[in-house]
Amino acid sequence: MSSAPHLLQTISPIAPPKPRGKVRPSLPAHNSTADVHRRMLSITCGTKRSPDDYHATLRALNSRGRRPRKSFGQHYMLNSEVNEQLAGAANVQEGDVVLEIGPGTGSLTNVLLDKGAIVLAIEKDPHMAALVKQRFSHTDRFKVWQEDFVKCHIRSHMFLLFESISSSDQKPRHAKVVSNIPFNISTDVVKQLLPMGDVFSEVVLLLQEETAQRLVESSLRTSEYRPINIFINFYSDPEYKFKVPRSTFFPQPNVDAAVVAFKLKQAADYPAVSSTKSFFSMVNSAFNGKRKMLRRSLQHICASPEIEEALENVGLPATSRPEELTLDDFVKLHSLIARV
Repeated sequence: MSSAPHLLQTISPIAPPKPRGKVRPSLPAHNSTADVHRRMLSITCGTKRSPDDYHATLRALNSRGRRPRKSFGQHYMLNSEVNEQLAGAANVQEGDVVLEIGPGTGSLTNVLLDKGAIVLAIEKDPHMAALVKQRFSHTDRFKVWQEDFVKCHIRSHMFLLFESISSSDQKPRHAKVVSNIPFNISTDVVKQLLPMGDVFSEVVLLLQEETAQRLVESSLRTSEYRPINIFINFYSDPEYKFKVPRSTFFPQPNVDAAVVAFKLKQAADYPAVSSTKSFFSMVNSAFNGKRKMLRRSLQHICASPEIEEALENVGLPATSRPEELTLDDFVKLHSLIARV
């Protein structure tokens, strides 16, 4: 693999704390001390990637005196093969620019860098941000921002990163997102990223399996069919990739996970609506009264007879409910009743 240009400022390593006497791990180990040392993770340096496993994760956390925080939704991946599959789902290649949300101890980051990617990580936990900053201080293809992703200006960060790439021949037009995200911010992440087809070509996320199925596979006339499904298909082409057992995480969650890939659409490929704000306002209003007929839940937009007529023009019964309409149906209905 050829060396990458100096794209980011070199990050100075953080000196590890000096041990005081005999240090005991604060989290339980599964095997003997000798086995732990054979499989331990090198935090500070190393150009050749070593696999991240249970013991490596514990060592990384112990180096900062940390335990996974429930408030941050922290569940660390223990299986390096899953990280390889996650990166493979996005077809990460040398020179790709990748955004990672919540790098944790850096196990997925390690895989992405090993493939030659330029990685921007967003980490809310200051201790984990410091850990990965130190761990990958040997490469200029990594930068970490200690921020809350759902509150940060990710578009600005990405454009600054694009501008920092020194190759004048061809700057990347789009980046990729590859992340094992905290389950508790899944919907926020999806809503923030999917309309950014001008920045990202695809978004590959490891989600709670139930959430993954609901986002990708929900069918008409089911209780799981919601405005988020309209949103996702408006901005992307989603695909359920593979299931990830709960046993591959530390601490082990109560549910399995799954990987979903969202291929983002360009603005020219979005469904033709006069206003996306008006369109999604109509969709949300329709589902606010999910068991109500649209002629009632959308009365604030226009009178019931007009809604009934519009539904019939779309080819739907005048008594239709929101869970009976596809994305295309909603687009056609909006064009007939919206006052934009």
